[in-house]
Amino acid sequence: MRGLETNVRRLRKQVFTEIANVAYNSDNINDDIEAIPYKITPGDTPQYCESIYRERAITRERIRLAMGMSLRPEDKPVHLTQGIEESNIDEKYYEPPLMQVIPAACNACEHNVYEVSNQCKGCVAHPCREVCPVGAIRMENGKSVIDKDVCIKCGKCKANCPYDAISHKRRPCADACGANAIESDELGRAKIDEKKCVSCGMCMVNCPFGAIADKSQIFQLIRALRSNRKIIAEIAPAFVGQFGEYATPDKIKAALLKLGFAAVYEVAIGADMGAMTEAKHYVEEVATGKIPFLLTSCCPSWSLLSKKHFPETIDKISNALTPMVATARMIKAEHPDASVVFIGPCAAKKLEAMRQSVRSDVDFVITFEELDAMFIARDIEFDDFKVGVPVEDATGAGRGYAVAGGVAKAVEDCINEFYPGTEVHIEHAEGLDECRKMLMLAKAGRKDGCLIEGMGCPGGCVAGAGTNIPINKATAEVGKFVRETKKSLPDLDVIKNYHPE
Repeated sequence: MRGLETNVRRLRKQVFTEIANVAYNSDNINDDIEAIPYKITPGDTPQYCESIYRERAITRERIRLAMGMSLRPEDKPVHLTQGIEESNIDEKYYEPPLMQVIPAACNACEHNVYEVSNQCKGCVAHPCREVCPVGAIRMENGKSVIDKDVCIKCGKCKANCPYDAISHKRRPCADACGANAIESDELGRAKIDEKKCVSCGMCMVNCPFGAIADKSQIFQLIRALRSNRKIIAEIAPAFVGQFGEYATPDKIKAALLKLGFAAVYEVAIGADMGAMTEAKHYVEEVATGKIPFLLTSCCPSWSLLSKKHFPETIDKISNALTPMVATARMIKAEHPDASVVFIGPCAAKKLEAMRQSVRSDVDFVITFEELDAMFIARDIEFDDFKVGVPVEDATGAGRGYAVAGGVAKAVEDCINEFYPGTEVHIEHAEGLDECRKMLMLAKAGRKDGCLIEGMGCPGGCVAGAGTNIPINKATAEVGKFVRETKKSLPDLDVIKNYHPE
């Protein structure tokens, strides 16, 4: 489902675009917010649900999340715009938690259930019944039936059915969650365990009903841009190709300046700093045997997975600043009066910008999906730009951070270039399932001597929850961007702009 232009993606874009329109143009926010569900679902015929009232109710909850507010309780009368005064500001606004399940939209999908379909032929051999170790399969009216109360979900019946008549039903959001954070409420609807969740957003992008959504700061950011304050954008290296065939890097930068940003920096600058810093850490700490292995620090979901599920690895996580933070600190050192917005593919960066343990210096976080809505709201068309603004800040190493394996490659290349003769062992994992396995192996001593890159999203940052295009296309675009970069590696003095304090 990833990469397809589905109704869920269209609905999300409509909501973000309408919120952007209100932020840019409204003189009566309450009334204009109230009107959005009727713009998205006009008339009296539902488009996606059995009821137009349910459809609009779901849209109202999407609106609240897009405003940065929490969902309304189901058992209390709370108005759509209740609390909007706190949200109607030109500063960072966030009500935890980040990821929320919209109960009215959830289909209460069954999870990990085996069921016989109408393809059952009632064959004489009955291999499904013969292989079941607990006798959970019986025959009714000549067809196989699985007793779900007895079934132990071993899958042997499915594996041995000659007609593939047995389906394994899985809840898509739970199946996509490598942190095992999806549970069920008393009505069988999905519920997120915040103690386990690492905010990667994979549940959100894999729910076919669009029942899971993250909170946005798009409204507050637009308010800040309208306030005439100095707002500087830092854009993640996965941005190439995200806004259509005419949106070349130089035109994207020009479009951001047209939106009102005072300047635009590549986050790949911070990635260059990170690659040099982690190369130094590896040489001084892993290669010398001070620590058994080193975990990269750039992916917040990977770091959170380590901290929440493998706390014994915390001291093995590189203390290098993430590219987002390193770039933001550089910007604020140069422009102390500016606010900084990170624009990227990642939902989890919204939480990273809020954390208290390490100062982020990031004032707003929006995704490529949310930025696209801002472009639409301001009628920005990339084919209208005859000349763009050059993007020449970073090296190929930093820009390569956007794809799985790119972080490890950048660090390895820096080690080989600046610390010749150092033997380096690289591992990388993508997707939280693989990341969990990698951390288990590291914990067991199977990855000693390694630099281990973890990416919460399968494919890397180009597969983040806030991206606009298919992963394979995004990977190809980043590869082209890296190859066209004039300089492949940063200089030793790149960390002169590094502000770890």
